[in-house]
Amino acid sequence: MLFRVWDCETTGMPPDAALCEIGYCDVRTNAGELVNIGEPTGMLVNPKRPMPPEARAIHHISDADLANAPPIDKGLIALNHPSVDVFVAHNAGFEQQFFTGAGKPWICTLKVARRLWPECPSHTNQCLRYFLGIELDDALAMPPHRAAPDAYVTAHILVEAIKAGASLADMIEWTAGPSLLPRVTFGKHKGSAWSDLPGDYLSWIVNKSEMDADTKFTARHHLDERRKAYARP
Repeated sequence: MLFRVWDCETTGMPPDAALCEIGYCDVRTNAGELVNIGEPTGMLVNPKRPMPPEARAIHHISDADLANAPPIDKGLIALNHPSVDVFVAHNAGFEQQFFTGAGKPWICTLKVARRLWPECPSHTNQCLRYFLGIELDDALAMPPHRAAPDAYVTAHILVEAIKAGASLADMIEWTAGPSLLPRVTFGKHKGSAWSDLPGDYLSWIVNKSEMDADTKFTARHHLDERRKAYARP
């Protein structure tokens, strides 16, 4: 099975942004066992618009860098190779706004990591890299906020998830639904584990609040877990 792990750099945030760089790294498995992790591939693509300074401050890609770059379509054609079985990205919802995957399944390593390693202090791909003790060649894994190095780091996070026992079906299912958040990020309980929150507060979030889908999903998950625990003999 071929997992194509990819990342992109852009001229800003959707819906007004365009791609300016595409990077990917392939992970191959056979019967669920790792075969190999390829080297990352990166390609600048011309967004046909000026690079805003706030976007350039993140990835440091300039208008001059992009002047002779190929069009975005050429980069997407290279990305969407027919041999790819699954597309993977860290915070896949962002990448999917620029490329839908041509009907192939997706894995979001951010959502997967939040489930597998909730104790990680941050779930950015670079923090996960160091939290999981992934030793990488900096010539391939650096600098951050460039598409090929970020895809390379994310590919290794995917491999760690597979090693931890996450099945393909689970990862695809987790990706399709809301994110299970590891810690509270607001209010008087900010920084607390969701499992430590009072039941009446969880119920308020689910039934009466106007919180986002991830927050409501997480609260509902922990209420369900408590109901299951109470129901056990």
